[in-house]
Amino acid sequence: MVLVDYALGIPSPKLKVPSVFKPTRDDRGWFIHPLGPNPWWTTIITVFPALLCTILIFMDQQITAVIINRKEHKLKKGCGYHLDLFMVGVMLGVCSLMGLPWFVAATVLSISHVNSLKLESECSAPGEQPKFLGIREQRFTGLMIFVLMGCSVFMTSVLKFIPMPVLYGVFLYMGASSLRGIQFFDRLRLFAMPAKHQPDFIYLRHVPLRKVHLFTIIQLSCLILLWVIKTSKAAIVFPMMVLALLFIRKLMDCFFTKREMSWLDDLMPESKKKKIEDAEEVLLLS
Repeated sequence: MVLVDYALGIPSPKLKVPSVFKPTRDDRGWFIHPLGPNPWWTTIITVFPALLCTILIFMDQQITAVIINRKEHKLKKGCGYHLDLFMVGVMLGVCSLMGLPWFVAATVLSISHVNSLKLESECSAPGEQPKFLGIREQRFTGLMIFVLMGCSVFMTSVLKFIPMPVLYGVFLYMGASSLRGIQFFDRLRLFAMPAKHQPDFIYLRHVPLRKVHLFTIIQLSCLILLWVIKTSKAAIVFPMMVLALLFIRKLMDCFFTKREMSWLDDLMPESKKKKIEDAEEVLLLS
């Protein structure tokens, strides 16, 4: 698509990249003074917003790490939650001194990376899905991704020809592909699906459909509320609203039984629970 856009000379919006490797503003250097023109007492006032940022960074980093290290991915090598968080903290300090954007583990990119490294069986019966074997655990792809990102600063003469719609399409595909297998997205599809065409989800065997829809509506309402706050001037309280979800989860016990919540919101992967129940049914029949 980039070649077609370039060959036909389509006046599409292009990626804006600087022509030289230097700070974007002429009135600043590579390092930023921690206080700048502000008086010393502003460091005391910034404790509260710093606490909110710490909460958000911690949850964003750790939630992504937990999703990636789920048992259903069959990872053999151990995870390093504390080491990862320590390195993120060190790099955030460096980025702050240099006036660079903060970064943590990107959930969508991380899930897409794991999905691209999945190992599946080559031989399967007609109509049967390939069996998931595990993940190709290596460091090469991650290393090459960031090496190429570093080399991109020397490719500005080429990057400026990339149309923005191409980038939006890549991001849209990555976001849509990462929705596969997420229970929340599967439950959203149930609203527009007749009962006789619904897949054999394990929670539909044990929880009434109206309770499933109620659980989905509560989750969707929380998601919409978080998005509205994030895109408004009240975005500073966004971390507090993320913490408020913990209390909302506790209030759900008033509307759902513990048994229903164990099927709708359990740590055990749905696929594993379904295999266990199917195996128990086979034993009972035999």
